[in-house]
Amino acid sequence: MKTPVKLFVVCALLVTGTALHAQEEFSISTQIRPRAEYRNGTLFPRDAGDGAVFFVNTRARLSMEYKRSDLIMKLSGQHVGVWGQDPQIEKEGRFMLNEAWLQLPFGNGFFVKAGRQQLSYDDDRILGTLDWNTSGRWHDALKVGYENKIRSAHLLLAYNQKIEPYAGMDYSYTDAQPYKTMQGLWYKEQIGKKFNISALFLNLGLVPGSASSSPVDVKYMQTMGTNLNFVTSDWNLYGTFYYQTGKNAQKQKVEAWMWAFKADYKLNDTWKLTVGSDWLSGDNHPAEGTYKAFNPLYGTHHKFYGAMDYYYASGFLSGMAPGLWDNQLGVSFKASKDVVLQANYHLFSSTTDPKDRWLTSDLGKSLGSELDLTIDWQIRKDVKLSGGYSVYFGTATMEMYKGGSQDSWQDWGWVSLNVNPRVFISKW
Repeated sequence: MKTPVKLFVVCALLVTGTALHAQEEFSISTQIRPRAEYRNGTLFPRDAGDGAVFFVNTRARLSMEYKRSDLIMKLSGQHVGVWGQDPQIEKEGRFMLNEAWLQLPFGNGFFVKAGRQQLSYDDDRILGTLDWNTSGRWHDALKVGYENKIRSAHLLLAYNQKIEPYAGMDYSYTDAQPYKTMQGLWYKEQIGKKFNISALFLNLGLVPGSASSSPVDVKYMQTMGTNLNFVTSDWNLYGTFYYQTGKNAQKQKVEAWMWAFKADYKLNDTWKLTVGSDWLSGDNHPAEGTYKAFNPLYGTHHKFYGAMDYYYASGFLSGMAPGLWDNQLGVSFKASKDVVLQANYHLFSSTTDPKDRWLTSDLGKSLGSELDLTIDWQIRKDVKLSGGYSVYFGTATMEMYKGGSQDSWQDWGWVSLNVNPRVFISKW
């Protein structure tokens, strides 16, 4: 048995042993999620002559949770990778903990949560779990919170090192967490039965490259914004606005912003219509003066800016930061209680004018459009089969900012099976 797996089993036994005097609950859940993908221009547009690729990736996750009135603990380990990536006789396995945290309730809604944890706030635009990604996203952080039925307030704190240093600091964003420090405040209040409002403030300490000397030249960037949500039996209206200031890792002054609006309308029990718009500021001269391109940080970008992940899940070409205006139309059809079909159309454009960067350019702001089709079939209560197909129609402006060829057919297809049962639960 490999050392990481041994460690995980030992931790599980410790948790189980603790439960002997807990008088509460212990549970084990598993997830196996293989996903086959056909890529012919995903993340980045393909060049003319580039061939399509096919692969299968898998997430295998084992989670254990222990609860009692004064303590909650969770351990979740996973192995992720592509079929064929590992040799048949494996000497060094890749096993990681994606969650390892404890939570201490203090009564009257107050709690402290510490360790490796997922951070998901509001609609996941700024902080999200990124569950579409095979490995997901986690943070090593401390959370101090207060929650009741009407309002919630969280304080987030993180301080990252690469090793246990003897002196100074050892940190590199290239192969570790993308920030050196984080301080965050989140507040949410329910107003009546239909309306809620929330606010988020993040102060990130950013370091370019590797730093092992003391003091480390940390630059601080602030992101702040609000979210509004109004829900009725037929409507779900959502609006958000964020502003960024401070300095980025390149020591530039930052002044950037974004806004988004989304409306879902339920026609009946079968049909639902969606319309939305996201606007993120850009900068045609990112190396000069104040940096004006908004960074959506650690959100679940796959959820918002097209399923092919051309924007923010993958970057623009080096030195490019044109911003994004994404207008969306969607329709959802519930074919049965277990089957849902969706179609979403995105119309993309830059929020900066290419003529501002290339004075002789006659290119417009249009980046093209994308059509996403998906189907979800809930086969069992803990077994779901999903699939999708997407196609992107590019422009010369897209080619300039993202690369590839606007004349090449860009499409993507996938099929995923998600099996996620709770295999054991004990209460006493």
